[in-house]
Amino acid sequence: MADDRALNLWKKNLGAVPAEVWEQTDVTVLILADNGLSELPEQIGRMQLLRTLDLGHNQLADLPKTLGDLVGLSDFLYLHDNRLASLPWSLGKLQKLRYLNISENQFSAFPEAVCRMSGLVELRATDNQLSTLPDCIAALRNLRELHLRNNMLRTLPQTVAGLLELRQLDLRGNPIETLPDGIAELPKLEKIDLRWIDTLQPPQWLDALAERGCLIYR
Repeated sequence: MADDRALNLWKKNLGAVPAEVWEQTDVTVLILADNGLSELPEQIGRMQLLRTLDLGHNQLADLPKTLGDLVGLSDFLYLHDNRLASLPWSLGKLQKLRYLNISENQFSAFPEAVCRMSGLVELRATDNQLSTLPDCIAALRNLRELHLRNNMLRTLPQTVAGLLELRQLDLRGNPIETLPDGIAELPKLEKIDLRWIDTLQPPQWLDALAERGCLIYR
């Protein structure tokens, strides 16, 4: 868009965000990836026009609650490759956000604030230690892609049957033992990836999904 104003500080070896960054409140795209950041100041909440925020490839173990004040964040939020084990509940206010990447962190419990991000179209939560998904995942009614590769999931909640817009489901590398039958009823599912899984007795409905045109990788 013509009114975009990007501030690209990718891989500048910053260590900490310069204070003057927080004065540039007209920025719509802020890239702070790969800077060795271990903390993010509360001043991030000033950046009210942000639509895209990239905090990937840092050393963040916590995020400030004020990140949830960025209610205009609508395009991308990259939090991958950090040290996060939880997310502030306030992030649930980001209900316009379409893309969230929390891969390559230290989540053992799914951050339920994500369930309130009702605008999400794509969610990437690969390479964590998730052993379960909460029932509230069904609240993400606009979700088209759900990427869960390389976690510790043994099954999925029955409520995934409510993800009626889901096109792609990536479960590679999980110790999946069972899958809810409701997956077979997802009307728009185009691809389910079950590679690198040797614990699953394939349910009969997988063949029916394939006959319908859904790609099954296993």
